[in-house]
Amino acid sequence: MSEDLGLWAVPIAMLGGAIRVSTPFLFVSLGECLTERSGRINLGLEGTLVFGAMAGYAIAFETGSPWVGVLAAAIAGAVFGLFHGWICRFRGVNDIAMGIALMLLGIGLAFFFGKSYVQPIAPDLPAIPFGWWSDIPQVQAALQINALFVVGVVLAFAMAWFFKNAALGLRIRVVGDSTEAARAIGVNPDGIRLWSTAAGGALAGIGGAYLSLYYPGSWNEGISSGQGLMAVALVIFARWNPVMCLAAALLFGAAGAIGPALQTVGVTSGYYLFFAAPYVLTLALLILTSTPGKAQEGAPGELSITK
Repeated sequence: MSEDLGLWAVPIAMLGGAIRVSTPFLFVSLGECLTERSGRINLGLEGTLVFGAMAGYAIAFETGSPWVGVLAAAIAGAVFGLFHGWICRFRGVNDIAMGIALMLLGIGLAFFFGKSYVQPIAPDLPAIPFGWWSDIPQVQAALQINALFVVGVVLAFAMAWFFKNAALGLRIRVVGDSTEAARAIGVNPDGIRLWSTAAGGALAGIGGAYLSLYYPGSWNEGISSGQGLMAVALVIFARWNPVMCLAAALLFGAAGAIGPALQTVGVTSGYYLFFAAPYVLTLALLILTSTPGKAQEGAPGELSITK
């Protein structure tokens, strides 16, 4: 690539890598954004992501359809979300502690049920050739964009509109800001939070299906590398704004693509060090957004971090 495009190879490779790497971040962060807007935190989305990856891959292999696999991953994620939401309704249950337990449960179940699907090859999700206009193979490869990324972009803008204009979206925001105010206007906070958590889990499951059915496109026990937990930090950085979640996901994706992009122009020294870029970025963003006066800016009032 470097002989054909010179230094332009790096931004082109980072663009393609950002789109590929950002998709699971996007779906998990949108799911967590929805959940937290209702006033609940779900740290178990890492387990939901991993279990969704396993379930999607297994069902896609058994049925021969990657889209059926995506549906199965969404259903599995919704079940995890429902379980988390139902448990957290009880007095005295800490949603953060429950989320960590659910994360461990999801990862453990995925490893147990997924052992027989490590070797089989499931069908991949399709990609849309947005680079058809170029004659350069590298540009065409970078702009081979998976359909789920397009769905995620549309969903981010749709969710932003939903929170501002739809009656249900406004109810979710009221519940997230004040349980007492929600009850005063006749809204059931427990029901809103339950179904918001379920929907958030479904989106995280779809993010997992993307990992196993497109990029990297296989099922193994180390498929996530903490992306579900990083997406929770991403939501805080995005200030609970779905469109900002999209921008932040692309930023995280670009950070993850730095190493492969530099390799295309022959930079191999410290190659594996660049794989730490997303984790370093996560730590830096948490520090920057946790300074006094910023930590609670835009946060729903009922979240545990605001109390």
